[in-house]
Amino acid sequence: MKLIKLSFITIVLLCLTFGMATAGTLEDVRAKGFIQAGVNGDLFGWGKPDEKGVWKGLDVDTARAVAVAVFGDANKVKFTPLTAKTRFTALQSGEIDVLMRNCTQTLSRDTALGLDFCQVNYYDGQGFLVSKKLGVKNAKELDGATVCVLPGTTTELNVADYFRANDMKMKPVVIENTAELTKAFFAGRCDCLTSDASQLAGHRAVAPNPNDYIMLPEIISKEPLAPVVRHGDNQWKDIVNYSVLAMINAEEFGITSKNVDKMLKSKDPKIMRFLGVTPGNGKALGLDEKFAYNIIKQIGNYGEVFERNVGVNTPLGIERGLNALWTDGGLMYSPPFK
Repeated sequence: MKLIKLSFITIVLLCLTFGMATAGTLEDVRAKGFIQAGVNGDLFGWGKPDEKGVWKGLDVDTARAVAVAVFGDANKVKFTPLTAKTRFTALQSGEIDVLMRNCTQTLSRDTALGLDFCQVNYYDGQGFLVSKKLGVKNAKELDGATVCVLPGTTTELNVADYFRANDMKMKPVVIENTAELTKAFFAGRCDCLTSDASQLAGHRAVAPNPNDYIMLPEIISKEPLAPVVRHGDNQWKDIVNYSVLAMINAEEFGITSKNVDKMLKSKDPKIMRFLGVTPGNGKALGLDEKFAYNIIKQIGNYGEVFERNVGVNTPLGIERGLNALWTDGGLMYSPPFK
């Protein structure tokens, strides 16, 4: 009898613990009236305030999409700039509600940090940025080079692995702050700057003379970059996931911020469900039925967000590549909204 009582108490305690673990970020952000998003803070094209103090970037727009999903208002989000070292701790401690800071999903991060990665919003890979004056044409010529790198990143491990695998030596210059690391590189403190290729494009775009620098052809890693949430809050993860997927799905449907009102009149059952004309999706997530419509109306589809922040007509000049829709040979693919 005593064993039965103890087992019952154990089950109750486990249920209570589970309930605490899944207690909702959605309720928390609604209570305070905004979402606190962790971002880079000093990376052009991804997360950085402009000269007027307005936050801009692909990750910034992704965070705004979540704010639209929850509140119907892209302005209901505040941004916390974080370093590579502080980003995960800030999320674990509850300082932020979601992390949108060029975070690579890896097995160790998925299992050891108490965090969950959501839908990838940019497929990337690590590269090398060098001065043209160095006269280097490929990464195999970097033997003995000094390399600027951020600590606490997949970048740091990847570059060490690459040099070791190719029987090359390097001298790392490790600086925690992204802006200071970039300044060190442009000041000539290191021969090479290594990071995700997208970040290197952002650094190069704000160089004193961008044309003085080139990205070497080698891509040495896979870097699926995604928003991150705390483990155990499944509803919040679903909301962040489907905020990103809504932008991808809209592009596949040909729905843009300019034609979304017209598309409300579509007789296509898939589009009617997606835009909330036919109800169900919003209720399933605990959101307004028009959450996807609101995201596209205020933020745009994924293609619009990409081109506005990092595309070929921006200073970064990045082509869609892996980040094109699956129908165009890329990896961007959304499950059905039904």
